[in-house]
Amino acid sequence: MELDGVDKKRLPEHVAIIMDGNGRWAKSRGKNRIEGHRRGKTSVRVIVEMSRKIGIRYLSLYAFSTENWFRPDAEVEALMGLLEHYLAAEQAKMMRYGIRLLAVGDRSRLPASVRGALESVIERTRDNQRMTVILALSYSGRDDIVRMVKSLALDVREQKCEPGDIDERMISARLDTAEVPDPDLLIRTSGEMRISNFFLWQIAYSELYVTPVLWPDFREKEYLAALLEYQRRRRRFGRTDEQVDEVATPQLEAGGRQS
Repeated sequence: MELDGVDKKRLPEHVAIIMDGNGRWAKSRGKNRIEGHRRGKTSVRVIVEMSRKIGIRYLSLYAFSTENWFRPDAEVEALMGLLEHYLAAEQAKMMRYGIRLLAVGDRSRLPASVRGALESVIERTRDNQRMTVILALSYSGRDDIVRMVKSLALDVREQKCEPGDIDERMISARLDTAEVPDPDLLIRTSGEMRISNFFLWQIAYSELYVTPVLWPDFREKEYLAALLEYQRRRRRFGRTDEQVDEVATPQLEAGGRQS
């Protein structure tokens, strides 16, 4: 794998991807949507493997949103089956390469067999430290925030904290992604110019990269293009160029992270 032009010292620590376009890929080839999802699963393997090799520490994949439950039953059932098969097939590789698996979203809505497989891999890989893959399953950014607000409200009611104590760090610590840093780079495939209810709090300072390439065709070359574009950008976090030059690692306000 050639990494022409990529500075491995300036890679994003956390890449998040909205994997979109499986259905359109299949339709354009006269295939059913399920075939698009199967092909998309191969892209997942490729991108996880490339991320591991080049040193991406965190990779979040938006695999299934809460809105996706409204799709036809046959498609949802097929997606769940593909997910269960992926978990079973990749578990040994995750252990071999030190990959930890996390999941964000409402797991209670997943079929019991899928939930069991997911929890088994999460438990088995919990001590792996080389890389973390985060699957967003039955996930909604708004729901994530609502659950966080309810948690804080309960603490205030029980006098565990005062409203004035609430800050960005407390909010971040109660989101599904509390264990991982915010994404540095958000990639969306298929050319759609929206974030589709994904990581609404977490991507406040993420660099956004949209490509017209459909997810089943998103492989090493396309990923490399996204990483190169990320490295061409100058992250200011609200500061001027001069201020950024003065401080090599600008720090966000409370609740943010260094970059």
